[in-house]
Amino acid sequence: MRISIDGDLCIGAGQCALTSPDFFTQDDDGFGTVLPGQDRGGGGPLVREAARACPVRAISVEE
Repeated sequence: MRISIDGDLCIGAGQCALTSPDFFTQDDDGFGTVLPGQDRGGGGPLVREAARACPVRAISVEE
């Protein structure tokens, strides 16, 4: 599974970090980022839920 956040779309709502804190965090400017080493992690239901919760659909989860 590959997880990424489109930095051009992200508005810093923080839903990803709230929904799946094991995979996402926010940078110093408040924008979502995938935690180091998790971009090819196992994912799971919370990662998919975080992608659905993103108000601008900036998160991609690919099998």
